[in-house]
Amino acid sequence: MAGPRVVIIGAGVVGAALADEISARGWTEVTVVDQGPLPATGGSSSHAPGLVFQANPSKTMTELARYTVEKFCSLDVDGQPCFLQVGGLEVATTPERVTELHRRHGWLTAWGVDSRILTADECVEKHPLVNRERVLAGLHIPTDGLAKAVLAVEAQIRRATGRGVTFLARHEVLDVLRADGEVTGVRTDQGDLAADIVVCCAGIWGPKIARMVGMNLPLTPLGHQLAWTGPVPALAGQTEEAVRPILRHQDADLYYRDRHDTLGIGYYGHRPMPITADEILSVDEADAMPSVLKFTEDDFADAWTETQSLLPATKDAKVEEGINGLFSFTTDGLPLLGESPDVKGFWVAEAVWVTHSAGVGRAVAEWLVDGHCSSFDLHECDVNRFEPHQLSPEYVLARDCQNFVEVYDILHPLQPSGDPRPIRTTPFHARQQELGAFFLEANGWERPHWYEANAPLVEGRSIVTPNDWAARYWSPIVAAEAQTTRETVAMYDMTALKRLEVSGRGAADLLERLCTGKVAKSVGSVTYTLLLDHDGGIRSDITVARLAPDVFQVGANGNLDLDWFTRHLPADGTVQVRDITPGTCCIGLWGPLAREVLQPLTDEDFSATGLKYFRARRAHIGSVPVTAMRLSYVGELGWELYTTADLGQKLWDTLWRAAKPLGGIAAGRGAFNSLRLEKGYRSFGTDMTYEHDPYEAGVGFAVKADKEDFVGKAALERRRADVRRKLTCLTIEDPRAVVMGKEPVYDGQRAVGYVTSAAFGYTIGKGIAYAWLPAELAVPGTTVHIGYFDQRVEAAVAEEPLFDPAMSRLRG
Repeated sequence: MAGPRVVIIGAGVVGAALADEISARGWTEVTVVDQGPLPATGGSSSHAPGLVFQANPSKTMTELARYTVEKFCSLDVDGQPCFLQVGGLEVATTPERVTELHRRHGWLTAWGVDSRILTADECVEKHPLVNRERVLAGLHIPTDGLAKAVLAVEAQIRRATGRGVTFLARHEVLDVLRADGEVTGVRTDQGDLAADIVVCCAGIWGPKIARMVGMNLPLTPLGHQLAWTGPVPALAGQTEEAVRPILRHQDADLYYRDRHDTLGIGYYGHRPMPITADEILSVDEADAMPSVLKFTEDDFADAWTETQSLLPATKDAKVEEGINGLFSFTTDGLPLLGESPDVKGFWVAEAVWVTHSAGVGRAVAEWLVDGHCSSFDLHECDVNRFEPHQLSPEYVLARDCQNFVEVYDILHPLQPSGDPRPIRTTPFHARQQELGAFFLEANGWERPHWYEANAPLVEGRSIVTPNDWAARYWSPIVAAEAQTTRETVAMYDMTALKRLEVSGRGAADLLERLCTGKVAKSVGSVTYTLLLDHDGGIRSDITVARLAPDVFQVGANGNLDLDWFTRHLPADGTVQVRDITPGTCCIGLWGPLAREVLQPLTDEDFSATGLKYFRARRAHIGSVPVTAMRLSYVGELGWELYTTADLGQKLWDTLWRAAKPLGGIAAGRGAFNSLRLEKGYRSFGTDMTYEHDPYEAGVGFAVKADKEDFVGKAALERRRADVRRKLTCLTIEDPRAVVMGKEPVYDGQRAVGYVTSAAFGYTIGKGIAYAWLPAELAVPGTTVHIGYFDQRVEAAVAEEPLFDPAMSRLRG
């Protein structure tokens, strides 16, 4: 089949990869346009130094890079290879970086990429130019190497052209044509091209193209220094382009590569140099190419001094040329992939470096042709993941520049975000400040992690301080808050949980079609259910509360859920969906004394029979109207209490006055995470993602197989009979061995899985880690080991939930 008419804007390494991948899947009515010449179009691909390091805390990004390596290794142009697999070497010059290399080795092992920690002597054996006196250790990845980006573009152009794809050089895009909310074509300076689908792969020009359809891309082109030495005497006679591993010296924001008898030096340690897409010169105006700015020698001075120290042989050479090359940066350091929420048929594949280019080409091709991506979990990369404030120019510029500065930094999983902050504060913020809240950010919200006012609760409790890494952004108050929740009652700020309202006479039918569970039940019902993609993978887990015959409140995970509902709205206007999060707030009131706090404040019956578990009702708490849902993500009696933002502080004060005499407290996210893991509650995006199905993830109970139909049902039925891996509960006896997530799990010497969520269970007195393991190992009593930096932590598979398996506390 020829497929729909597709126009790809941009023939760089991403556009060429997409054209190759999509034509290989049978779509050949494809035209690729670029304003520059082929194959060196003048964008970032044309000057990219080509270093491909696969290590990344994101499983998806590592897998995209691994596919890119595998594909480029198979490509050549007239015998010239498109990838030089010389390996990668990351060196540590500080003890902190040595520790970080062990963490990175853990990521690679968890994601299935071979790597090894090297001694200082072994580092010098791999790269003889390295100063033995400077280096403490190294991380070697044999499959890393140098991508020849322009050659890879040419090779993929040839393959796509052989299948019928048309490439048009020197065609500047002037507009994206559309009618009735759908793309119809692309206008270039040499005429119009009809299209059913337009994919923007314009790189640093991406924001300019996206703006043509009213789409705001949170992408900033930033200048990045790349210099080349003259001949280095120690490299004299090197006839091959590269024989040494590509080298990263992240302690100084530097990387290096061979080029015959010279060295390329890349530097991230200089000041951010942002530019807008509109300021980039045209192909004809630029001296060399539009993506290359003038080299600023003063910014490179420290880099050259450090280079001569790490690689002493460079003292006999000098820097002979350099550029400030433009690359795309985003607010969270991840690509921008997917379809516009407003213009059907307009897609983007942006902020993609050479390292991940072929993987992204495959991912987007699958997404377009099949309606979903089967090779990679793309929830982190979906362009529709952002909240509105994350698209503001001030926010985008600040965070993009911050990501440039931090590109090689050692970042803790809980490390607070930088400016601009605070952005979103709940109605309880002033009260939380009075209680000494330690805030971390969640979707822009300032969310308490613990409260200093609870410090006296630590006294008399046996609380073990975890290891140094886990003890960052932690306090013993976290343990005291968790235990107090189990003992008395606590108030949790749950406002950061996204809330959607789905309403209209077609609302019940829409939700029934999208959800795995039965949600069109009686008014007052609350259902835990799943959203699946067409391949049966989990898109989200949500709660659906029926508040009126035609009104449902959905507890969602983020903006992608809103986007999913919106895309499935019926055309007849019988359903509306809106984000009610900004105008509302929520307090989770949980603990064995929760009813003693709440019942005296209302005339409604909040007894065990008056409002049963997983039921909702509207009521007044004091003078505050609320929607009360009998749910608990900490495994205790209690309710989620929702009200409007203007009445939030009044609700807090009302509950606080009633809870305080009973020993009630305000508690933070640190305690919440510990308590939820004791109950085995999953977190979408961490414990389970698009690549997992409900039966693997342990949430098969949320699937009502006897439902007539729902999105993903047919695929799920096929997957049910073949469960090869399971999300598994592990416990750790050593109280200091608290892992953080993303560590590899070993069966003997064999890496067999990876950790998702982890915390210390302050009720059960053990560390808890959830991990993906082969089904045959997910048997209670099985012993495995978790790779935590340079240690192996013993863990045992346990029955779940670890706390209150009879659910008596929840249902009391």
